[in-house]
Parts: sequence; structure tokens; C-alpha cells
Amino acid sequence: MEKIAVYAGSFCPFTKGHEDIVRQALPLFDKIIIAIGHNINKKDTFTVEKRMQWIQKLYAGCANVEVVAYTGLTVDFCRKVNAHHLIRGVRNEQDFTNEQTMAEVNHQLNPDVETVLFLASPQWRVLSSSLVRELWSLGADYCPYLSYPLPERQQ
Repeated sequence: MEKIAVYAGSFCPFTKGHEDIVRQALPLFDKIIIAIGHNINKKDTFTVEKRMQWIQKLYAGCANVEVVAYTGLTVDFCRKVNAHHLIRGVRNEQDFTNEQTMAEVNHQLNPDVETVLFLASPQWRVLSSSLVRELWSLGADYCPYLSYPLPERQQ
């Protein structure tokens, strides 16, 4: 049986911290599906289509990484793509607490899915998509945190 994992998030944008989590997870799974979902608690700065393009370009040479968009519950998406693992990144204690809660609820909703937590590498523990968006919106240098350029911001 193929070991498929889903790495779900809004990825607005997909940072080097996200790349770090994928890098750590790649040796453990036959296939990783980077799933761009819609978070009702977040306002998207970049379209789903644009985020998909950026991430697909990053993993163009990696046959075992797929990038898709989805709606609805992540565990339902896992069932649809026959994934039995959810990949989550943890930067700090607060992330761990949030991810632990989410993992327990997801497991109750779909007992066939296990959450696998990966610790962010030290250089990325303070990095978030929110930080990158803020730097970008203020015209500051966000380039150390992304592997691709963002579009020119509207004045």
C-alpha cells in the first residue's frame, strides 16, 4: 500500500519554513499532497491559483509531490485521496498545543488518519506566512523567507 500524506494549509504564501517541513517528510512517504485549503479565519492575499503555481514550480522536479486545492474538512479530503497521514509543522509550544487539539479532533472525525508532527528547523521557527505578507505589504525585504518572488504590491 502506498504511503500517502497530506500537508494541508492556506500557504498564503508558501514559505521556506513550509519547504523545510516537506523536506523532512519526503523520505517517510511515497507521496505528499500539498493541499491548499480555504481557512475561514484568514483573508487570502493571493489567489489559490497563484499559490498553486508557485508551489508546483518549486516541486516541478519532484514526482512524489502533488499540489491541489480543496474545500471542506481536511480529513474528508484525506479519505478522498486515500491518505492515512496528515503532515503538520510545529514552530513552538503554542503551535504544538494547537496541533495536538486539531490532531485529536481529526482522529475522531476519521480514525484512519494519523497526524505526524515535524519540528521546524531552528532558522524557520519564527517564520510565518503572516510575517511574510506583512513585510511584502510594507515594501520590506521578504526574499530571505521565500524561494520565489511575490507580485508587485498595489500602492
